[in-house]
Amino acid sequence: MTTNNTYAIGDLQGCYQSLVELLAKIDAATPQAKLIFVGDLVNRGPNSLATLRLIRSLGDRAQAVLGNHDLHLLAAAHGIRKLHRQDTLAQILDAPDCDELLNWLRQRPLALFENSHLLLHAGALPQWSAARTLALAREVESVLRGPDWVAFLHEMYGNEPTRWDDALQGSARLRCIVNALTRLRFCTEDGAMEFTAKESSGTSLPGYLPWFDVPQRQTEDVTVVFGHWSTLGLTLRPNLIGLDTGCVWGGQLTAVRLQDRALFQVSCPQAQKPG
Repeated sequence: MTTNNTYAIGDLQGCYQSLVELLAKIDAATPQAKLIFVGDLVNRGPNSLATLRLIRSLGDRAQAVLGNHDLHLLAAAHGIRKLHRQDTLAQILDAPDCDELLNWLRQRPLALFENSHLLLHAGALPQWSAARTLALAREVESVLRGPDWVAFLHEMYGNEPTRWDDALQGSARLRCIVNALTRLRFCTEDGAMEFTAKESSGTSLPGYLPWFDVPQRQTEDVTVVFGHWSTLGLTLRPNLIGLDTGCVWGGQLTAVRLQDRALFQVSCPQAQKPG
């Protein structure tokens, strides 16, 4: 399919009805358009199970990159992470098709490239070009799709190492890649990541910048499409598209047609209160 048939869609987090409404708008404009979801398909919204089933049912029409909540689901299913108070994942874990859904989910990529657009959930470190980002994402994907994927989940969590080094190996290397692609918001100019701040891009900690504002980041030559940052909201720059518009918090669910940046949105009922 060509770019004019491709829509990037922001964080769903289990907001099934909002997804149905958004897809109706997209289908009215471009029937059978290609869809790319930028991660966090599930969790905190009212119907994570139906959301996951719907996206899977779309087959080759839809692609999705993994977000931190999607990885949390995989880890929780194997007792590696406990469910949090705000989680809405039990419905998936109790479903008769749970194993099929989780097997499908772990096959999803961590980054995609579509017609000069690099799509990922959170961010890319400033030293990484688009090609390097995709190559590093493939390293993690090969493990998640392989026989030792559950063992990897046991090693996946943690904030160290905070800075990328080409010499990193093993679980430390994979953890750093995952953290950048699924958790990154702020980093230093040399790429040291910070994971506690969730505020808007203008309120970063001293010495830290939003990852996309680091001077001479290596992905400036492509358009990066991402989610993960609801307090940032819709962000449209010449080489940047931020799509997390806080659907689960009572904001909007947003899609952008990649060819012409036509905007498609639906208003969402609040499923969770921040906190």
